[in-house]
Amino acid sequence: MIVELGLGLAVGTVMALTGAGGGILAVPLLVFVLQLSVVQAGPIGLLAVGLAATLGSAAGLKAGIVRYRAALLMSVTGISLSPFGIWLAHRLDNRWLSILFSIILFFIAYRTFRQAKSHSTDNEGSKTPKLACVRDATSGQFVWTTRCARALAMSGGVAGLFSGLLGVGGGFVIVPALQRYSDLAIQSVIATSLTVIALVSLAGVLFSSTAGSLNWVVAIPFCAGALAGMIAGKLISSWLAGPQLQISFAVLSAVVAVGMMIKSFV
Repeated sequence: MIVELGLGLAVGTVMALTGAGGGILAVPLLVFVLQLSVVQAGPIGLLAVGLAATLGSAAGLKAGIVRYRAALLMSVTGISLSPFGIWLAHRLDNRWLSILFSIILFFIAYRTFRQAKSHSTDNEGSKTPKLACVRDATSGQFVWTTRCARALAMSGGVAGLFSGLLGVGGGFVIVPALQRYSDLAIQSVIATSLTVIALVSLAGVLFSSTAGSLNWVVAIPFCAGALAGMIAGKLISSWLAGPQLQISFAVLSAVVAVGMMIKSFV
């Protein structure tokens, strides 16, 4: 229990300092330290990420920056495909799951490094008049079109598939999608993404639990540690936040990705 608590504490601290994307490290830590397979570690990591995202989502809803209709649409398609991802994970060889996880970690490391070097706080790239989802100037709500609904639904579905397959929140899909297809400010993008992550992750955890594939003995102390780590991380985030922290997270993600890749062939 002490080991699981410590791992959760580390993951929670990283999540607090780097955002919900830091939860991507939960599965690799469980795989390396506790010698779990990706299939076994996935639901546990998903539970920790889902709880963390729920806290962030609640804050966003209170501030009124969550685009809840978009979040619900993405969540519905994500929840629909999450069980298929779980089903697929139990039928794929653990080696291929580890390789796929490594590729995603490399992608996150690359994207985080780019953001840190550019010091960007807004959507990457310049806005164009061809955005699929544009807000009404008066109400601030999306002007719903078939193109907008299709883009968000597909993005949510992909996030849900990866959520069930690898036990990740799917923020690495949702955040870039909202930045690419909408004119939302970055604060609203993150808050809406956290809402989707919370709903999809907790639905995936429920499905895994009913299927008997969630190890509560490991999950409970791990998630308790993660929540404690988030509180501790928030207290020190003002001193450590900035581009250097993002670069450190990118390097850490790349190192873990290399380790996962090597482990998959050993």
